[in-house]
Amino acid sequence: MPIEFLTDEQAAAYAAYRGAPSRTELERFFFLDDADRKLIESKRRAHNRLGYAAQLTTARYLGVFLDDPTGVPAEVVDYLAEQLDIGDPSVLKVYGEWENTRLEHVRELRQVLEYREFAEAEAELRSWVDARAWTTGEGPKALFDAAASWLRERRVLLPGVTTLTRLVASVREAANQRLWDTLYGLLNAGQRAVLDSLLTVPPSERISELDRLRRGPVRVSGPQMKWSLQRAEEIAALGMGDLDVSAIPPRRLAELSRYGVDGKASLLRRHGDSRRLATLLATTVYLTTRAVDDALDLLEVLIATKLLAKAERETVKEKMKTLPRVERASAKLATAFQVVFDTTSELVDTDTGEVTGPAVESFEAMWERIEAVVPRHELAAAIAALFELTPPLDSDADEAWRSMLVSRFGTVRPFLKLLVAVVDFGATPEGEAVLDALKSLPDLMGRKKVGPAEIDTGLLVGSWRRLVLSAPHLEPGTVDWKAYTFCVLEQLHRMLRSKQVFAKNSSKWGDPRAKLLDGEAWEQARPTVLASLGLPGEAGEHLAARAALLDGTYREVAGRLPDNAQNVFDDDGRLHFAALEPEPEPSSLLDLRAAVNAMLPRVDLPEVLLEVLSWTGADQAFTSVTGGEARLRDLHVTIAALLVAHGCNVGYTPVIGGADALKYGRLSHVDQTYLRLATYRAANATLIEHQASIGLAQAWGGGLVASVDGMRFVVPVPSVYARPNPKFFGRRGGATWLNMINDQAAGLGGKVVAGTPRDSLYVLDVLYDRDGGKRPEMIVTDTASYSDIVFGLLTLAGFAYAPQLADLPDQKMWRIDRTVDYGAFQDAARGRVDLARIERHWEDILRIIGSIHTGAVRAYDVIRMLSRDGRPTPLGDAIAHYGRIAKTLHILRLADEPGYRRQIKVQANLQEGRHALARKIFHGRAGQLYQRYQEGMEDQIGALGLVLNALVLFNTRYMDAAVTQLRADGFDVRDEDITRLSPFVRHHVNMLGRYSFQLPDLTGGLRPLRDKNAPEEQ
Repeated sequence: MPIEFLTDEQAAAYAAYRGAPSRTELERFFFLDDADRKLIESKRRAHNRLGYAAQLTTARYLGVFLDDPTGVPAEVVDYLAEQLDIGDPSVLKVYGEWENTRLEHVRELRQVLEYREFAEAEAELRSWVDARAWTTGEGPKALFDAAASWLRERRVLLPGVTTLTRLVASVREAANQRLWDTLYGLLNAGQRAVLDSLLTVPPSERISELDRLRRGPVRVSGPQMKWSLQRAEEIAALGMGDLDVSAIPPRRLAELSRYGVDGKASLLRRHGDSRRLATLLATTVYLTTRAVDDALDLLEVLIATKLLAKAERETVKEKMKTLPRVERASAKLATAFQVVFDTTSELVDTDTGEVTGPAVESFEAMWERIEAVVPRHELAAAIAALFELTPPLDSDADEAWRSMLVSRFGTVRPFLKLLVAVVDFGATPEGEAVLDALKSLPDLMGRKKVGPAEIDTGLLVGSWRRLVLSAPHLEPGTVDWKAYTFCVLEQLHRMLRSKQVFAKNSSKWGDPRAKLLDGEAWEQARPTVLASLGLPGEAGEHLAARAALLDGTYREVAGRLPDNAQNVFDDDGRLHFAALEPEPEPSSLLDLRAAVNAMLPRVDLPEVLLEVLSWTGADQAFTSVTGGEARLRDLHVTIAALLVAHGCNVGYTPVIGGADALKYGRLSHVDQTYLRLATYRAANATLIEHQASIGLAQAWGGGLVASVDGMRFVVPVPSVYARPNPKFFGRRGGATWLNMINDQAAGLGGKVVAGTPRDSLYVLDVLYDRDGGKRPEMIVTDTASYSDIVFGLLTLAGFAYAPQLADLPDQKMWRIDRTVDYGAFQDAARGRVDLARIERHWEDILRIIGSIHTGAVRAYDVIRMLSRDGRPTPLGDAIAHYGRIAKTLHILRLADEPGYRRQIKVQANLQEGRHALARKIFHGRAGQLYQRYQEGMEDQIGALGLVLNALVLFNTRYMDAAVTQLRADGFDVRDEDITRLSPFVRHHVNMLGRYSFQLPDLTGGLRPLRDKNAPEEQ
C-alpha cells in the first residue's frame, strides 16, 4: 500500500516551523489572552516566562511541544516578548539550557491545557478522516494536512510523521474501495456485461464504444443536432441512469465520472472488476444527463445563430438587393402624388387671403399632368413593385425574417421527432402551452392539410398569425404547419432560456425551482443561512433601517453638494460626474518603480514556475485522477512544462526535451492523468495563500476588494461552446473567461462561458466558486455586469456591489417617500421603492438567496428564472426593488466620495493589467483558443490562470525583496509609493522560444537581485 506521498521537504516541515508565521498567524495563534497570561505569570524569571509562552503557543500552532526552544523563529519570540514586557528576547537561550525546567513545563501544560496523547484520539481521527475521504475524495496530502489541523484543534499531540501518513493512506484506500464496491454492488450480471462492452473496439472501428459515446457535438447544424439526440438516446438506453446512486456523495461520483470521461479505455481495462465497473457506471450516469445537456446546448445555439440570426441577416441582405427597385418605384409614386396634390388642392394667398380653386377641373386633366412626368404604365409597374417588395400595412417588423425562417425547415426536419422523444421536457404553468404545442409537432409533420383546430392559435403572436393562417399558398381552412413549427420553436428557445420550459433529464437545462431549498431542507438550513448572511427572518425592521439609511444618505449628500464641484445636474435633472483627474506620479514613485523593476532577476518563464512550485509546494495539488498516491520522479518538472504548453498556447513541441520528465509520452500521460480543473484550482489556492502572506501584497490591500471582468478568446474551430460576436471575434465564434482578482493582485478563480453574455448572469457564481483567498466584501464590475436584480442578490449575499456606471445620467435613482424634498436630487430620484412588495415576498427572497448561498442552485439559473422576456417576475421585481436601495446608495456614494470612485477605478485598472499580462503569456497561435469542448476550454484557461498567478507571485516576492533592500540602502522608499507598484511587469521574463527547465541552486531561497544601476542587458 503506497504511503510515501510526502516529499522529504514536506516530511521535514511536519510539526516544525517553516519560516516565520504570517502576521495573521501570529495574531491567531500567538496572541496571549488573560488565561494564557495567568499561567505564564506564575513563572518568576523572564527566561522561564518567555520559554513557557513559547511552549504554550507552539503547541497551539504546531500541535507539539518544543524539544529545542531556540528553534522558534525570531518573529515569534519578539511578538511574545513584547506582550510579556520582556525587553531582551535573547533570554530564551537561557531557558533552553535547563532541560528539567522544559520537561516540567511540558507536563504542566499537558495537564492544564488538557492535551491528549495520539493513541487516545486515534479511533476518533480514523472516523473523521474516513468521513472526509468518503465525501470529498481529497488527495492524501490534503487529507494529511486536514488531519494534522484536526488534531491541533482538539489538543491532541501530533504523532510521528510516518504514523500519520500510514493512517491517512490506509483510511483513504479503504474509503476508495468502499466507493467502488458500493457502485459495483448496484449492478447485475447483465449490466456489468453492458458496461464492459463499452471498452471494446468494434470491428472496422478505431476507437472503443466509450470513446465514441463520450465525444459530444462540435458543429452547429441540423444533422449534428440529430446525431446528438441519437447519442443521448443511445446512452439512456444503457439503463444506468435509472440506478439509484443517491447514497454516493455527488462529489465522489463526479470525480469518478471525470476519470471515466478523460481516461483512456486501455487504462480503464487494467483495473480490477469493482473499480473498473464502478468507474464505468459513474461515467454512464454522468453521460446520461450530459448528453441531453449537449443536445440542448446545440439546440440553443442552432436556433439562435443558424436560424433566427441567419434569417434576420438574410432578410437584411434581400432588402438591400431590392432597395434600388423600391427607391425607384417610391420616387415615381411620390412624383405622381405630388402632381395630384398640386393640381387638386385649393391654394391660399398668404398676403391677401384670397382662395384659388384647384389647377385642374377634371379627372382627365389631372391624369394628363401626371402622365407628363410619369407614364401610366410606369406608375402601374411601380405600384406592383411596391406591393411585391414591401410588407402589408398590417404586418410587423418581424414578418420578413420569419418568412425567411420558414424556408429553412430542412434544418429542423431531421431532429424534431427525436427532440420530443429523447428529452423529457417539463414546464411551468406559463410554459405549458408551448410544451404541449412542441409535443404535437411530430403529428403535423408531412401532412398535406392541417386545420386550425389542430394547432394552438393562442401562440400565434404578431406576424406569425398571418404566416400560419393566411399564407398565399394555403387552401382555405388550412394552416401552414411549417410556419407553426417555427413559431413554436422560437417560443421554446425563449422559454428554455428563462427556464419556463425545462428538461427533467438534464442538469444544465433542468428546472432550477426543483433545486431550491424547500420544506424540511429549507427549515433546517434557514437559521444557518440567516446567521451567515446577517438577514432577519422578518423584513419589517430590516427594511425600515434600510429606508432610514437611504433617506439619511440623501440628506447628507444633498447638504454637501454646494461644496462638491464634481457633480453637475443637467436641465433634465440628470446627474453627471466630472472626470477623475489622473493621480500625479511624483518623482519618488517614478524613481522607486524604475529601481525595483531594474532589480528584478531576468528569467525564463519555466524557471518562474519551477521556483514558485519550490516555494509553495503547489505541485502537490496535482494528484492522479486514478486515485493512486505514487508520485513520478521529477513530476514538478513535467507539470511546469505542461503549464507552459497550455498557458502559453504553444503545445508540446517547444517544451519537449531529452530528460525523462520532458519526453512526449511522459507529458501526454501526466496531462491526461494529473492536470484537470480540480487540480488547477487546488494549486491556485496555494498560490493565493502565499501571495497574501507577502508584505508588499498586504500594502496593496487586505484581500477584501475584488473585481470580476471578462477576457475574450476567439475560438476558430467548430464548437458548440463558442458564440459569434463580430465586435470581439470577427467572423469567428468565441468564449469569455470571467475571472476575479482581488486587491492583492491574486486571481481568485474564474468561469468560461460561451460567447459574450452579460456578465451579470454569472457574477454571483464566480464569487461563490472562487479557488481560495478571503471572501471579498466589495465587488467591482463594469457596466455590463449591472442589473437591479443582481444588485439585490449581491446585497442580500452580503457583498457591497460597486459597478462602474458608464451610463450614469440615464440611471434612475430611487426613493422610499415621494413627498420628501432631496434638493438637487429631486428630479434624479424619480423612482419609488415599494417596501411592501419586498415584504410580501421576503420569505421567498430568503429561500432564493439561501439556495444560492448553500450551492443548491446556480445563481445564473435563478437570474434567468426571475426574468421573462426582459421583464422581471413578481419575485424578481421584489428583489430588484431591494437592489434599488443599494444601487441608489452606491450612486450617492459615487457623488459624495471621489476617493470611492478612485478606489473602483484602481481595482478596474488592476484587472486590465492582469488581462494585458495574460495576453502576453497566451501568445501562441495568435492567442486563439483551439479547444472544441467546454472541459478543454476550462482546463486550458485554468492553466493560464495558474501561470498568471505564479508569475504575479514571483514578481511580488522579488519586488518585496527589492523594496526591503532599497530601504536598507537608504533609498527614499515611501509607503504611498509602494501601494502604486504593479506586479504585472514582464520585461524581465522570457516567454518565447524553446525553454529550459533547470532550476539553479537558490541559496537563501531567492535569486540575487540585480544592481539597479547596471546597464540593460542586450
